[in-house]
Amino acid sequence: MKQGKEVENPESRFFTVLRAAAKLPGVRIHREAYLRSALARHCSEDDIRRAIEETPAAAGIGADVLDKLANDSIRFETGKVSALSAAAGIPGILALPATVPADLAQYVGHMLRIAQKLAYLYSWPDLFSDEGDDVDDATMGVLTLFFGVMFGTQSANTAVGKVAGMMSKQVAKKLPQKALTQGVVYPIVKKVAAYLGVQMTKQSFAKTVSKAIPLVGAAVSGGLTFATFLPMAKRLKKHLAGLPLADASHRVTDDGDVVDAEVVEDDEPFATTQADELGAATAAVKLEEPQP
Repeated sequence: MKQGKEVENPESRFFTVLRAAAKLPGVRIHREAYLRSALARHCSEDDIRRAIEETPAAAGIGADVLDKLANDSIRFETGKVSALSAAAGIPGILALPATVPADLAQYVGHMLRIAQKLAYLYSWPDLFSDEGDDVDDATMGVLTLFFGVMFGTQSANTAVGKVAGMMSKQVAKKLPQKALTQGVVYPIVKKVAAYLGVQMTKQSFAKTVSKAIPLVGAAVSGGLTFATFLPMAKRLKKHLAGLPLADASHRVTDDGDVVDAEVVEDDEPFATTQADELGAATAAVKLEEPQP
């Protein structure tokens, strides 16, 4: 009985899809390799090294350069996911049982890819630092919030801003584990996951209908993917670009302490004022529909 309820739970459904997509080949972006490749034509070797060792913001990479690189990555991932979605629509209704789950997985996989690329450009730490297939809970939490931003939920925008604020004041080389797994941000993560579980079910159904007619379904499916993926990626880019971590005045030392900012030890509890600030919001958080 309990297991059946978990399967029907939108929150559990979303986390299951997210974990599965994170294990697909080619989904995880190697932060150092990506930054080196992306910055190669625009920055000196010293700036590239500093961007990798610290952050692109600490290296003083200009906003115009980051904007161009972010747009290039968005175009690449959008084109790729749209082409794959169209290809999945070619067989028509006879192949639906096989193509729809695969299409959903590759769609989420490309959402993960663009989320990582944008995060690394805008000075977030390595999200998949472990070599194993498992995804730690803090990474699951921040990726859920990134997806929430992509889907246009104001609660996710607020939570991502809070996480970025914690990192800018404390440690920029790792995610705030406590806040994302049991602290003030965690209730928002759970509610965003439940919302996304419902939305993904709706999208999956829409794509099922679009694939019912061979060839025509391919064009519709690819077009639907393009029309949804592109604005979502741009929404995340805009939000991350405006956060404290993207500020060029923010830099960290090798041991993770913030320079020219308030220094807080890695194992020090999060400030009480931060908990109070989010307390009321997390008690009755409401997810809004995407804004135009």
